[in-house]
Amino acid sequence: MLDQRTVFGVDFSSAPSARKPITVARGRLGLDCHERVALRIEALAALPDWPGFDRLLKSEGPWIGGFDFPFGLPRELVETLGWPLQWSDLVMHFSRLPRAEIREVFKSFCAARPPGGKFAHRATDGPAGSSPSMKWVNPPVAWMFHAGAPRLLQAGVHLPGLREGDPSRIALEAYPGLLARSITRDSYKSDEVARQTIERARVRQTLIQALFDGRHRFGLPVVFDAAPAAMLDDDPRGDWLDAVFCAVQAGWALTRAPGFGLPANTDPIEGWIVGA
Repeated sequence: MLDQRTVFGVDFSSAPSARKPITVARGRLGLDCHERVALRIEALAALPDWPGFDRLLKSEGPWIGGFDFPFGLPRELVETLGWPLQWSDLVMHFSRLPRAEIREVFKSFCAARPPGGKFAHRATDGPAGSSPSMKWVNPPVAWMFHAGAPRLLQAGVHLPGLREGDPSRIALEAYPGLLARSITRDSYKSDEVARQTIERARVRQTLIQALFDGRHRFGLPVVFDAAPAAMLDDDPRGDWLDAVFCAVQAGWALTRAPGFGLPANTDPIEGWIVGA
């Protein structure tokens, strides 16, 4: 029997606004017209502020969500700095530090290391192809952890491999690039209007068709209701599509319950990107 819980995909922003909101794809697993298990995307939503995101985290389950921000920090970094080695304590400690102070601490850490190895990495970064979660620029994923992880903790959601919580609300770390690169390495989005080209629009259509066919790393076919399909067609920044990618990873993880496809030895400080 298919698990009927809601599936969320969340393309995160560490500073949500009306111009650059957190974007959410909502769907559910079911059978498509070919009797395949598929993810149906029912709606897309924009969250321009923190209260909206907090309401999502605290919304009644059952649901499972894939969230595009780091859930952990590299163990090497945490141990070197003498920070707490229990996830909840680490998150609370990190959230109390001003970003300017974090930046200086991280700069000092990097300065003491040899060229080519300035940043510490989580074990998941290699197989996922993701940026180190201590990186504060291009992209500033450290600020995403700083903004997002405390909200996961406060909401009491279940974080497999990291923290026990409400089993009806399951949050997993997702990474859109992991899915997109399994289809094509071509660029499909840009925040700059001048770079929102016809070529990138064609790549997005290739990605959407591959989702529908299930021709991607996770093999889960995706069907779209009319409203989200139209929104994806008019999305040069790729935020809606990234939210869908995160939902696909969460849907795939749901088919791998109860372990959700995570390694049995997931580091409880670092976490793991689902499917990496």
